[in-house]
Amino acid sequence: MSGNQEIDSIQRRLTALREEVAKRIVGQESVVEQLLVCLLCDGNALIESNPGLGKTTLIRTVAEATDLSFSRIQNTPDLMPADITGTEIIREVGGEREFVFERGPVFANLVLADEINRARRRRRPHSSKRCRRSR
Repeated sequence: MSGNQEIDSIQRRLTALREEVAKRIVGQESVVEQLLVCLLCDGNALIESNPGLGKTTLIRTVAEATDLSFSRIQNTPDLMPADITGTEIIREVGGEREFVFERGPVFANLVLADEINRARRRRRPHSSKRCRRSR
């Protein structure tokens, strides 16, 4: 395949991908285009907008259209590292017990870390006694 044929093939596949995403995501052409550029460049994307505008649907749709795995991490105040990376669990098989690593959501091709700024901050416990300066 020559260079021009390869470029034409990539352009056709990108057009088909845009059309597939446009079936679910309406009025966000610029966001879709920037996300596709990010994917082609093997980069990371930060998508910020108000709640309910389709960020999760966009990422899930792109994952389905490109046959990539998708996972979502719900950021909560009690989120632990193992909730993201995975953890070792004991699995019993045929009377034998063994440790098996259960992969977390970070092992997907497309990972959405959702509601980062809505997770409440943890506060340090404080004493009810107030320190008073002596005079």
